[in-house]
Amino acid sequence: MDKIIKTISENGHFRAFVLDSTQTVQMAQRKHETMASSTVALGRTLIANQMLAANEKGDTKITLKILGNSSLGAIISVADTHGHVKGYIQNPDIDLKKTATGEVIVGPLVGQGQFLVITDYGMGHPYHSMTPLISGEIGEDFAYFLTESQQTPSAVGLNVLLDEEDKVQVAGGFLLQVLPGATEAEIAQFEQRIQSMPPISQLLASNNPIEALLEAIYGDQAFKRLSENPLNFTCDCSKERFLNALASLPKNELTKMKEEDKGAAITCQFCQTHYQFDENALEELING
Repeated sequence: MDKIIKTISENGHFRAFVLDSTQTVQMAQRKHETMASSTVALGRTLIANQMLAANEKGDTKITLKILGNSSLGAIISVADTHGHVKGYIQNPDIDLKKTATGEVIVGPLVGQGQFLVITDYGMGHPYHSMTPLISGEIGEDFAYFLTESQQTPSAVGLNVLLDEEDKVQVAGGFLLQVLPGATEAEIAQFEQRIQSMPPISQLLASNNPIEALLEAIYGDQAFKRLSENPLNFTCDCSKERFLNALASLPKNELTKMKEEDKGAAITCQFCQTHYQFDENALEELING
């Protein structure tokens, strides 16, 4: 089962989240039938949003939009504070690798654009925050967003590893943040540890990626585990929700659907669930 573990250094000057999001990204790949590059880009976005949501309290919802100008198109994710996340990618059929190494290419296929975060506290006035994409690799863009927009110096590592058949083998990552009170010497020590850390792909491929990540982050420094919570890919769409969306359309459009299409078919972008509404359902909306 996917999970996120929240930790804090013994002196309270650093906190770290480590995530195993393998089943989340596997589900996203199955739902959207994504190819290699699209799978990795969508997976990284889902993991980043799980981290963002884990930083919030109450019933806050976070929408993360990677709005690049290259082949992959927009990548959209919605996560909440209860470990649920959903998402989709505009172009799921992108499959590009560096021939010599088999490395999946992401950054150039995301391109330039915006890293947009919409935080909804349920008060009717969502808060928008945006920074430019600096690499398109998503992890680096996420770290830049946290440092620039939230004024919290952060180190981020996240990735999705594929097997020989381009299916998700393992996915996850970490978020390390500096808290008030940290000294320059302590920060320098953590920076050195992060810079000498093995590649995130190597840590995720280990027998116990969660423990490998924690060891790489903290080394021999003492830390406390604050919580461990489940994560999963969950969509909250329903037939009733889409029926309400249809009800908001002008009646002449509903009449056209009824007469020309003999009903309406809607597919949820986030989970690809199909909903069918027959002529009778449209007639009720028209007369309602």
